[in-house]
Amino acid sequence: MDDHPQPPTRRVFVALAPPDDAKDELAHALAPAYTAYPRLRWNRIEDWHITLAFLGELPTTAVPPLRTALAALAPSHPAPRLRLHGGGHFDDRLLWADIGGDLEALHRLATDVRTLARTCGIDFNERPLRPHLTLARARRDDPTSVPRAAAGLTGFHGRPWRAERLHLVGSNTGRGPGPIHYRDIEAWHLGTAPGSVPAEP
Repeated sequence: MDDHPQPPTRRVFVALAPPDDAKDELAHALAPAYTAYPRLRWNRIEDWHITLAFLGELPTTAVPPLRTALAALAPSHPAPRLRLHGGGHFDDRLLWADIGGDLEALHRLATDVRTLARTCGIDFNERPLRPHLTLARARRDDPTSVPRAAAGLTGFHGRPWRAERLHLVGSNTGRGPGPIHYRDIEAWHLGTAPGSVPAEP
């Protein structure tokens, strides 16, 4: 008997992720905010990602064909050179770090990922891409912590890095009560950018 049956549905998105040293740089810059704004709901550092396509709640059976299609797509796109810098907020409730670098390549990848998802029969609410890294959310009775934390990131400029892998991420939806947790379903190496050194396997 399978002690870990697949949930009937999963919340799924496709994303890029900064390397650990880039995340460490940002976490160091956020240290004063962690202390000053303890009531914010801070995202776990291991969950930091740049969403390319949020596909929503999908039947688990929709995931295998999507995995196959993404595995074929990833090598055709060179890994974009990106960096984290500054910060901002949405509606005084959501704190994010900004993304700089080769945004044209990032948008091309996102467009192809979204087109591919639709060819796999996945219907999702497509929103304009605004690349960012979600850091924290405020409680409804706290209208000031997020804007202040964003202002504290104004001078942050992280080092450049390449987003070398395309991640298909899924939730534990359907597994009972408790918080939703995300983890990679699978990840694939993107192609080698012209003039760059291939990543180690």
